[in-house]
Amino acid sequence: MTTAEMLNKKFTYAVVGASNNETKFGYQVLMDLHDAGYQVVPINLHEDKVMGLKAYHKISDYPGSFDVVVFVVPPAATEEVLKEVKQKGIKNVWMQPGAESEKALAYCKENRINCVNDDCIMVRRNKEVS
Repeated sequence: MTTAEMLNKKFTYAVVGASNNETKFGYQVLMDLHDAGYQVVPINLHEDKVMGLKAYHKISDYPGSFDVVVFVVPPAATEEVLKEVKQKGIKNVWMQPGAESEKALAYCKENRINCVNDDCIMVRRNKEVS
């Protein structure tokens, strides 16, 4: 799946690292996708609501499925959550700059998980719109 194909308003996106703190990228990514009309679900270990949306502590807590998981967390957290991504059968992830690691990228390749990295989803989404 190409980068452009991962941006689809019919998809449901998990935003791992979603935050209520407006200065954090987890807040900014969630807000950007939400305001653009994407179906987003915040994933946050400590919050029950983010931006007024029901948040889930883990991907596996969500009763439905995700088309894309967006990572806005440190690389060690990305590496851990990728195990849940595999268990849930999710095939598409987007690692925001700073969320990736060689280990995470290798895990995606080994498990046939489509991965976008080195590209900001907010910047890419705005380019696709123009």
